[in-house]
Amino acid sequence: MIRLPKPIAPSEIAFDIDGVIADTMESFLNIARKEFGITHLKKDHITSYWLEDCISIPIHITHAIIDRLVKDPFGTALTPIEGAREALSTLIPHSSLTFVTARPDSGPITEWLHSILPEATRHRLNVIATGEHAKKVDVLKAIGVSYFVEDNLDTCDSLYREGINAIVFDQPWNRGHTPFLRVTSWKEIMEMIKFD
Repeated sequence: MIRLPKPIAPSEIAFDIDGVIADTMESFLNIARKEFGITHLKKDHITSYWLEDCISIPIHITHAIIDRLVKDPFGTALTPIEGAREALSTLIPHSSLTFVTARPDSGPITEWLHSILPEATRHRLNVIATGEHAKKVDVLKAIGVSYFVEDNLDTCDSLYREGINAIVFDQPWNRGHTPFLRVTSWKEIMEMIKFD
């Protein structure tokens, strides 16, 4: 179990979506295989958050796949990361859930979240699309979140500088030493939460 100075209340934590709740990179690889015949890539090959820095496929294909993932999570068969659905379902009765994403439009991913969390009423899920990673910090400060689960180390650095506790959700693209708390599963996240 991960040790914190104090347990986290459900209302104190917010979540990124891609790479934390949604297994976006697995969907990316599936589309690359099925539609573009790119069969050599595996998730462990994605060693940078910025795909063009670590995989050797044409940039127009990378952009086309990402565009589809952003606009059509259902058509791309986006699935939740193992344990995410169950953990979020456990949190819903205790607090509204806040998600802050760099996606440009919250609509499609909000509908996807409702599909994996059918027990959540509309007002229990707050999805904020910033359109840019750099804008997440201002949003999180404005809503008063103390902890944020994120897979992008650049965003974690920005959060840290502004006094927000970044929790890195371990992925192949964020490995290596960081000063941030790191979790490898949703089970570890839930071990940090205090329920009244």
